[in-house]
Parts: sequence; C-alpha cells; structure tokens
Amino acid sequence: MKIEVGKNRPDTFTEIYPGMFDIFSHFEFATAIPHVLFAITTLKENGQPNINFHSWSCFQGDPGGFFAILSGIYQHTHTYANVKRTREFCVNFLSLNYLDNLNATIEKNEIEDDEFQTGKFSIEKAEMVSAPRIAESFLTLECTVKQITDLSGAGMTAMIVGEVQQVAIEEEYAKDMRRYGEGGFMLLCHSPFDFQAKTYNKTKAAILDLRKVT
Repeated sequence: MKIEVGKNRPDTFTEIYPGMFDIFSHFEFATAIPHVLFAITTLKENGQPNINFHSWSCFQGDPGGFFAILSGIYQHTHTYANVKRTREFCVNFLSLNYLDNLNATIEKNEIEDDEFQTGKFSIEKAEMVSAPRIAESFLTLECTVKQITDLSGAGMTAMIVGEVQQVAIEEEYAKDMRRYGEGGFMLLCHSPFDFQAKTYNKTKAAILDLRKVT
C-alpha cells in the first residue's frame, strides 16, 4: 500500500519552526530526497568573500558543456545578488569534517563579514573566474552563468545554471575512490517526515556507503 500526498499540505504536516512552509514545500519533507552538500563561493559588492552552504542541486551535461544546476537559491540572499551581478561563482565540495565550519557561515553572514574567516577556510585563487575557491575543498567547479530563472514564479527562489569552465580536484581524490565514503561527498537528509509517527526526523548530513560498483 502506498501513501498518497497531494499539492495541498495535509494537516499532519505541522510547522516545527515559524515560517517553515513559507520557505519549503511540504513535498520536501514527504520525499526527503538526499542531495549532495557543497559551498557556493562568490564575492560581495564590497569585495568580501561570501560562502553559501547549499544543496538541492544537480550536475549534468553533454558534449556541449557541463553545468551546475542550482535549483533553490533564495532571491533575498547575498549569493543571488552576487551571482546576478558578477555572472560567476564556484561550487566547492568538502567532506563531513568541515560541517561545523560550514554551519558557522550560516550564523554569521552579514554584508561586512568575511565568511572565509568565519568558517576558518583558506582562500584559493580560481583559474577562470574572480570568485574565490575554498582551498580545503577536494573538488571545485568554476562556473559562469548560463541562465537565471525564477523557479516557481513567486519571486522567492531562483534556478541558476552555471556552465563549468574549470575543475580543480585534489590529487589524492583523483586517483582512487576517495570522493566517496568518510572523506568524500556529504549529503543532506532534510527532516524526513515519519508518516506513522506523524512527526519529522532530525535533519542529518550523510556520507555515501559504496556497496557495489559496476
């Protein structure tokens, strides 16, 4: 038997913090689809480096190009303003070891803040864009903007498609399977709704446990 959930939010999906459903669709918690976590880096208008700890995206391409498709960038953020102004950004992948550092950049992210300093990260110069790279990242994508679209038409979130111009990967991660498991990609499991208990499980960061490689 399958549980059916429609576009109208069921009464069982109650807020666990004010404004929860002003930000997210209830489908977010009904599906709880894991997404890779990463940090978007840009430059603020005043020159300070900006870090946006993000998820809800995919990375795909064809012979015409490879693209970072960031599907949930809030239009009120520094990141959106920076990307719209400069038409470039970097996507930095870090291991679970840096989770606390990345969370710190969420708490202290005003216009005057150097968010690399907040997160205790080192700035690394990019090759193809002016946005900074995070030196501690094991994989970085340097991107220029291909398109920006209002995701739902509500003026809340934007889908930013960046064309990857350069990839930087740590040597030790390039020669084996280090990109996966304890020291590799981390994923977001965002408050999965428990339909039996009618409550939410805690949000957790996960790692990939490889069982079979074909």
